[in-house]
Amino acid sequence: MTRLWPRHVRSRMTLWYVLVLGFLLLAYAGGASLYLFYSLREQLDHDLSEDVERVEGLLENTPDGMVALDSVHHGEDEANMQRFVEVWSAEGILLYRSPTLAGGTLGGPPRSSAEGNSQRSPSTVRLADGTRVRMATSIHTVDGRRVFLRVAHSEQGLWQELEEFGSVLLVALPLALVLAGFGGFALARKALAPIDVMAHKAERISAERLNERLPIENPEDELGHLARAFNATLARLEAAFDQLRRFTADASHELRTPLTAIRSVGEVALQAPKSATEYRDVIGSMLEETDRLTRLVDSLLTLSRADAGHIQVQRTDISLLGLAQEASSLVEVLAEEKQQRISVEGDPTLIVSGDRLILRQALVNLIDNAIKYSPAEAEILVRVAAGKDSQLIVEVVDQGPGVRQEHQSRIFDRFYRVDSARSREWGGAGLGLAIARWAVEIHGGQITLQSVEGQGSTFRVALPSTTTPEKNGREEAST
Repeated sequence: MTRLWPRHVRSRMTLWYVLVLGFLLLAYAGGASLYLFYSLREQLDHDLSEDVERVEGLLENTPDGMVALDSVHHGEDEANMQRFVEVWSAEGILLYRSPTLAGGTLGGPPRSSAEGNSQRSPSTVRLADGTRVRMATSIHTVDGRRVFLRVAHSEQGLWQELEEFGSVLLVALPLALVLAGFGGFALARKALAPIDVMAHKAERISAERLNERLPIENPEDELGHLARAFNATLARLEAAFDQLRRFTADASHELRTPLTAIRSVGEVALQAPKSATEYRDVIGSMLEETDRLTRLVDSLLTLSRADAGHIQVQRTDISLLGLAQEASSLVEVLAEEKQQRISVEGDPTLIVSGDRLILRQALVNLIDNAIKYSPAEAEILVRVAAGKDSQLIVEVVDQGPGVRQEHQSRIFDRFYRVDSARSREWGGAGLGLAIARWAVEIHGGQITLQSVEGQGSTFRVALPSTTTPEKNGREEAST
């Protein structure tokens, strides 16, 4: 059965189109045949009713006690109209029978006079030779004598017209289906032609040619929507590949720098014998580069696990001000080395639902970044406050050189540094802000930068609040 089913969409569409059209045409043919049948029979019943009245006017008694039709042309009328007439007396005696019956009968003697009421409801009966006739009955009085009259017309003409109509349908329906099949196939082929073009174009797209896009003939129809969605996917893939290439190149470069430094220090130390103090200095330098390499690998591992979705967020209710104070204490030693002061202020009642370790790492990275770029003896402000739309805000304000406008849109990109030389001097690899953005966004928040060159920077973190005003109102009411 599967082998018989068409493989191509255009063939399946044509087949379904022909099947549905065939079903509709058959239903139409059946309905038209029924309508024609009932119309012809209604006309036959009307003619039969009028003929009953005509026959009643022609009936007359004969000297031998029988009944005859007083018409010169009644024999010719019966032959032309295929009329069948029977007249019975109230006692069940046959008074008249049409020659067209050829010795047959329309039903024999009446069982009761009530049968005459069927005059208004003609019925179909079959004669002895198999002829189908439409018959009406009537009780009539001929010169004071009550008789039972049956008049019937042959249905041969009705069925002959139906057969002719059926013969026309038998020829027209298959022809219409064949023509519809060819037309449907041509229409389906034309409608699906843009898909073939898109398929051939998509087959040529590879990782090295992600900049190519599918053609769009009509952006408003379904195929245009499909092409636009596919092109948008290609654009995202191209951006992801570019980011992956940059990430790989930057990671390789950042890893090479401490490894080269370790190797160089080691080779220099081995060139000539040195004292224990000198070897201690060499080992210290190598450990510093190793520590820098370890921090870089840890950052890369964090981002890699974050991209893969392997880091599970363990949510708990956290005091946002307490979290800011905890993050500040972890980098306070770095601030003291530059004689800087970290001030933390805000509302201690503000609660956020999140992972303490992940959010703390984000704040540590922001404060560490502020320490690096702020001058000696500067003040770094960490401010916690309630924002609009049930958001909680954490701002880290520094007194650094600020960030120029052209760098602000990429400041959170991985390995992106405004001043590469100064960043490497301070041990930065350009991953701290990227990790901070991931940590905030995974909690449903948003991190932004407000900075003016020469006037410092403000990193603003907006997190959804644990308690909403409605919830606070219910808690106060219950209290």
